[in-house]
Amino acid sequence: MELFALTNTSRPKKKVQRVGRGVGSKRGKTSCRGEKGDGSRQGYRRRFGYEGGQVPLYRKLPIRGFTRGTFKKPSVAVSTSLIDRLFQDGDVVSPETLLSRGIIRRSEVNRVKIIGGKPLTKKVTLSAHAFSRSVIGLLDQQGISYEIQASLSGD
Repeated sequence: MELFALTNTSRPKKKVQRVGRGVGSKRGKTSCRGEKGDGSRQGYRRRFGYEGGQVPLYRKLPIRGFTRGTFKKPSVAVSTSLIDRLFQDGDVVSPETLLSRGIIRRSEVNRVKIIGGKPLTKKVTLSAHAFSRSVIGLLDQQGISYEIQASLSGD
């Protein structure tokens, strides 16, 4: 079996209508593009929502309400498996220590969330802005202390 020997047997091949091949072909001269204007020109692509110069509908409709989704910065997730791999017994895991080890960026220091991966095997002290429910359950079972910090960025 070679690639060139493969044929499409699932559906018949659609005949392509060639345009611009003379007046007698029904698709000649302007080739179904009309006379003048943008649409008749080569390379024209209609912009989504464009209404021919008229003020488009999306600009006429009122803006309702406010969403903070535009301004909200997502929290940075750090998994327990990563903490288990990079920290030793007795270490304090906080946004500052994560920053010093290069795990998070300076802009992410105010929004760190610890998420579950696997149970911690090392006794570390955790300090972050948020913890997932699964991690809180694991930490309570294992007796590992954790502290929830207040976010400084107002998120």
